[in-house]
Amino acid sequence: MDPKQMAMRAPHSPVRGVGWLQGWRLTFCGEGARGEGALASIVEEPDHQVFVVLYDVPEWDEASLDQWEGASRGVYHKVRLRVQTLDGEVLAWFYVLDSYEGGLPSASYLGSLADAAEMAGAPDDYVKNLRGRPCKSDGT
Repeated sequence: MDPKQMAMRAPHSPVRGVGWLQGWRLTFCGEGARGEGALASIVEEPDHQVFVVLYDVPEWDEASLDQWEGASRGVYHKVRLRVQTLDGEVLAWFYVLDSYEGGLPSASYLGSLADAAEMAGAPDDYVKNLRGRPCKSDGT
């Protein structure tokens, strides 16, 4: 979701808008490559929803983004899902972690997710819930 991170990883991919991924929830899985904590992913869960930022990603940025996200190494795989936006339903690609649910994200990682959601206009209660999730100290 982070616009600065996206500008670095996929510089030709402008923000398209925001929406809600219905029937899915945000979760954290495994540990990061350098032990920095669990990584964000989504899992199917009725009666849940995830706030998302949508980007228009051209082919030449898609390969770069796949590399950054580890899709080319099998860390994440891409799934195409329907997102509810103010302009109607759209199809979007999502990266889903190939790992088991569990583990805690680092405090800085969780903070960056919450900051990005807040900058994108997520509802206050959604951002507050993100900021209140369990996490591990960045020093451990």
